[in-house]
Amino acid sequence: MDSPVWVYLLGLAGMGIYGSRIIIQWYLSEKYRRVESPGIYWVLSSIGAIILYIYGWLRKDFSIIFGESLSYYIYMWNIYALGMYRKVPRVMIIIQALFPLVIISLIAQDWETFVNVFLRNKDVPPRLLAFGMLGQFTFEIRSVYQLVYSMRHKKSVLPLGHWVLAVAGGLMIIIYGFIRHDWVLVLGQFSIFFSIRNIMLWFISRRNDRLNGDKDQNSATDTLA
Repeated sequence: MDSPVWVYLLGLAGMGIYGSRIIIQWYLSEKYRRVESPGIYWVLSSIGAIILYIYGWLRKDFSIIFGESLSYYIYMWNIYALGMYRKVPRVMIIIQALFPLVIISLIAQDWETFVNVFLRNKDVPPRLLAFGMLGQFTFEIRSVYQLVYSMRHKKSVLPLGHWVLAVAGGLMIIIYGFIRHDWVLVLGQFSIFFSIRNIMLWFISRRNDRLNGDKDQNSATDTLA
């Protein structure tokens, strides 16, 4: 389905914001040689999600709306966990929290139209839509995994499973984007290379921790001797 140029530009802007977050995260991870979870990563995630919500609505693509819905409030939780909401006016937090509910209310107002336009879209056959939703689910469920992991460890972290799911879901979204001729989705997944790099950094940091642990143990043994 063709859309006005400005719609694609809006989508590219959203993907650009998403992309900038992982570039910053990657830079800090390379700097410290371990996977970092900076606050700006989650702020840019939240802004990018809002723009892609709008893009998905304009493109009549439910898989995009579905995907963003899975992780939107998790972005907010991480911002809260990092203490960044203390400097934000409460009204802005409320507006941010209500945004997905506005989308849902628009859907609920005319459910029949929503079904016909989004779920029975002739440009997105049911099987293709199901594949797109599965790709978005795989990609965004990484945020649920990250939330559970972070809550268990009582701090905001980006664990290995987060990046593995990002790579798997990203590949599926690229395939979906090619089939739909949605180059915004395809180009937006350039971040898959940074996800792969984060997987590598995770193993590097684990190896370094192991080596440092062995050094500490040998040092303690030498001291006792």
